[in-house]
Amino acid sequence: MKKILISDSVDEKCTEILKSAGFNVDYKTDFSKDELLNVIVDAELIGKMQGMEVIGRAGAGTDNIDVKAATRKGILVMNTPGGNTISAAEHTIAIMMAASRKIPQANISLHLKKWDRKRFQGSELFGKTLGLIGLGKIGKEVAIRARAFGMKVISYDPLVSADAVSDLDIQLVTLDEIWKSADIISVHTPLNDRTKYLISYSELSKCKTGVVIINCARGGIVNEKDLLIALKEGKVSAAGLDVFETEPPDFSLGLIQHPAVVSTPHLGASTEEAQQKVAVQIAEQIVDYLNNGSPAGAVNASSLKEISNENLKAFIKLAEVQGKILSQIRKDSLQKLTISFNGELFRSSIKLLSTAFLKGFLSEEMDSTVNYINAPLLAEEIGIVLEEINSTDNRGYVNLLETKISTDSGEWKFCGTIFGSSELRIVEINNYPVEFKPEGNILIYKNIDKPGMLASVSRELSLSNINIASLSLGRKSEGDYALTIVNLDSPINEEIKNSISTIDGIEDIYTVCI
Repeated sequence: MKKILISDSVDEKCTEILKSAGFNVDYKTDFSKDELLNVIVDAELIGKMQGMEVIGRAGAGTDNIDVKAATRKGILVMNTPGGNTISAAEHTIAIMMAASRKIPQANISLHLKKWDRKRFQGSELFGKTLGLIGLGKIGKEVAIRARAFGMKVISYDPLVSADAVSDLDIQLVTLDEIWKSADIISVHTPLNDRTKYLISYSELSKCKTGVVIINCARGGIVNEKDLLIALKEGKVSAAGLDVFETEPPDFSLGLIQHPAVVSTPHLGASTEEAQQKVAVQIAEQIVDYLNNGSPAGAVNASSLKEISNENLKAFIKLAEVQGKILSQIRKDSLQKLTISFNGELFRSSIKLLSTAFLKGFLSEEMDSTVNYINAPLLAEEIGIVLEEINSTDNRGYVNLLETKISTDSGEWKFCGTIFGSSELRIVEINNYPVEFKPEGNILIYKNIDKPGMLASVSRELSLSNINIASLSLGRKSEGDYALTIVNLDSPINEEIKNSISTIDGIEDIYTVCI
């Protein structure tokens, strides 16, 4: 009889399902540090696991599991993404209504035996324009509920096509249109370099006076210090926050104590239904895997397969890395992704490489876990078009992966291959011949092909104590534009990036972190 250990608090239905399937279930959550290393399923603990088949997480995050170590041991890791979608969407609406109608403030006042009706006059949702930044699963559910309140819904999501939301009566717009038109703005994006402080003072200053800001997604998307300034100035009339840049939050800032702020301690997924849903889901997934071999919800299923294919292993990693690069290069709305396979090695592995490419691209764009199982489905759900091409144009390389992103403003193309048995290399960008390792912090820019350009950029980097690890230069013809790629020992911020952009002859600056 297979044994299952439940080491964290989950709904009792999880235990019921596993026991009814005939498994021996031990429910123990009071481990000491020596017993389970703080419940962190890390390499040391995994290394001691003999006969372990699967690690399940009743939730989306797998940051407390060393997935690579589990993969090396041949252990399947699975999670339950999407289990809290409805709870998170409803909490967003609840926060939005509470902030608009000043419900918590009025409740506190009444608890203090005060009857102050005029002080807590609020505003209706009906007829208001809701600006959603991000149209993933939660964003779409929020939109559906907002429409039921009679709100006009506009949204910015550069990955979503108009056809994908045609039945939801949502108008896709630019960020500038969100700032200009929305009465209430709610964010539903992952937190990454592109969305960090997405809503800061400069953006708030473009908004309608009296705008309401809602963040139930990730702390750090809204600049909390700037939000407090805008609240004090009256530019923002109210804010609803369930997440914070640091958790527990910095109470000394004064944001949470502001009379126009409604806040909760990260309760988006904290409902009985959501917790029961993920408990049932993970139990059913484990039963299905152990009894039928189905890897639904697996984080590393294809990774386990790739271990046995040493010839393809590095190219799978390369495809994923090229997806990550193109995602970070993208500056406006996506039209299409393309992957071309040049080489006999790829003939029987097109779908796996395409999935790796999508996984890399979507992992930079989405807040939920993206893996080899769900990447194609996630891409389909948001309307991403992926074109797959078999080609014989290998530019002198035995095997070459060509990936391309088409956006409203143009195209970017990266070609990569493997040196030796495992060294990843990008060998061409937009028809510029280059050669660099796609790893760490990378600066990419276009410059006029004349003496002194690299020296000027190096000077700016040196002033910020940023060391150059390696560089590659490519040009199509002498005296025209050249493309420069610089591998750096540390990341560069927007201030340094802006300084470099002011150098005469420098154009199109991009930063990538792999």
